[in-house]
Amino acid sequence: MTNERSLKVTRSRRRRTARVTMADGSIWSAPVGTPLEVYFKQVYPELIPPVRPPDADRSRTAVAAIVDGRLKELTIPIERDVTVSPVLVRDSDGLRIYRRSLSFLLLVAAGELYPERRITIDHALPFGGYYCRVFEGKPFSEDELAQIRARMQELVRENAPIVRLSVPLEEAIALFRERGDDDKLRLMKNRKKDYLILYELCGVRNYFYGYMVPSTGYLTIFDLVGDGDGFILRFPRRIDPTRLQPITVLPKLRSVFMETARWLELLGVDDVGALNEAIRTGRTRELILAAEALHEGRFADIADAIVERQPDVRLVLIAGPSASGKTTSSKRLAVQLLAHGLKPFTLGLDDYFVDREKTPRDEHGRFDFEHLHTVDLELFNEQLLALMDGEEVRLPHFNFITGRREWGDTVRLSPDHILIVEGIHGLNPALIPAIPPERVFRLYVSCLTQLNIDRHNRVPTTDVRLLRRMVRDARFRGYSALDTLSHWPNVRQGERRWIFPYQENADIMFNSALVYELAVLRPKAEPLLLQVAHQSPHHIEAKRLLSFLGWVEPLKRTDLIPDNSLLREFIGESILRDYVPGKPDLDGRPGRESMLS
Repeated sequence: MTNERSLKVTRSRRRRTARVTMADGSIWSAPVGTPLEVYFKQVYPELIPPVRPPDADRSRTAVAAIVDGRLKELTIPIERDVTVSPVLVRDSDGLRIYRRSLSFLLLVAAGELYPERRITIDHALPFGGYYCRVFEGKPFSEDELAQIRARMQELVRENAPIVRLSVPLEEAIALFRERGDDDKLRLMKNRKKDYLILYELCGVRNYFYGYMVPSTGYLTIFDLVGDGDGFILRFPRRIDPTRLQPITVLPKLRSVFMETARWLELLGVDDVGALNEAIRTGRTRELILAAEALHEGRFADIADAIVERQPDVRLVLIAGPSASGKTTSSKRLAVQLLAHGLKPFTLGLDDYFVDREKTPRDEHGRFDFEHLHTVDLELFNEQLLALMDGEEVRLPHFNFITGRREWGDTVRLSPDHILIVEGIHGLNPALIPAIPPERVFRLYVSCLTQLNIDRHNRVPTTDVRLLRRMVRDARFRGYSALDTLSHWPNVRQGERRWIFPYQENADIMFNSALVYELAVLRPKAEPLLLQVAHQSPHHIEAKRLLSFLGWVEPLKRTDLIPDNSLLREFIGESILRDYVPGKPDLDGRPGRESMLS
């Protein structure tokens, strides 16, 4: 034991330096108030443009840092001893910062050259880009886009600083009013704090939801390409942040985005601020009914398209990423087909899983449940062909507890039955190679959100799906927000490999997003996200989602939402939850048995 008498406590002077412990364990000191970027230039010069060596790996560009467990910009002054690790452009948070900063660079360059025109950043594109358009003034020509690109490149070479400013809220509102930024004025009505963080580049101030790089010299990889009446701001993807991915033509995805834009125009809700205004002014019921009517009309259109291809089509395959609403979509489509005199019969692709020990494994030796070969393709195709030919078939049932196949009902379908199969591999040609294309109808369902925070701040589709899944997991599966956040990267990896590459194989795409759903999800998701502990590695993501939801006016009256709404799949009390087309209800009314031949 230490002898306390031998210890001496003396008064110390305030230290003039702060120590930074880097991820590799090295410790560095500099005067208190030194920006973190200065530390990085000394410790990690290969990570910081433009001082890094020409042959440095550009995928390792640092654009932010984790400081004592919190995401911070590189411009922050270090006032005390901290532990730091770099956030690279190839990280999810890093790429978000890169895209956001690049958007600001675009707006500043275009505003300098064409101040009479105003740009909105509309939606993201799978190959890495934002679809943008001019909402005031004529569209940009190719020559004008070339001039904007050249000015952006010039600013990158100049390494112009992007300055973070904390301004009084009234000053920010006055700026937005002077510029005619009605979208931001609507948004500020929900601002609870008396200040707002703005960013300044070349004298231009703007609001952006989230952090920025320190200067334009970080933004070396981009392009501008014309696209119809708009244009694409291209940026790299995480799979290879050192280069731009090839542009892929996606006519069906483009069509569904255009349809969604028309829906938002019909509803009079262009952004989150407009949604908040609709809720505050008592338009909630009307907005919900109109949005649900648009969904119902789309399901009717899809059913009409299937009926037009009768008697050839006997199989409907429904695919889409996690939390897109595939289950409810399949059931609402089944109801529409019933109204046309067809008899829907559903099969679960999950019931054709191979026994657990036969499941493919990933590169880490873990079961890869997203892999195509988790499905017994031979048995699945054999039974599909038999059912469509009117033969008797004994259906499998997968026991998720034992991880093994069991056997269920024996069925035979009549000629006016139509099979509906829902599963993530529904659009993959390798799923049903033996079935002629004319006998199959493919539907792609996804939550392709287009309701952005304002004209320059997007709401990623993945954020809305993540919130949907989080709320559903908590209600129906007993999972915490931390459980959902932990598993989400694996889900996303499976989607990128097994779903997104095949989305254009669909006969029809359906956008399952509902214009009002963020207002419903906020009061349900917030308590879950607040339970993610600060020391958790997922705390940063939870905080980001909480910050984003803070802009949305909460809607707690879920009684206004119809009981067959797609949103009910996630928040509960759906009349379709236990409905299986053709199966008897619990009260014993005729169902599936009476429909079988």
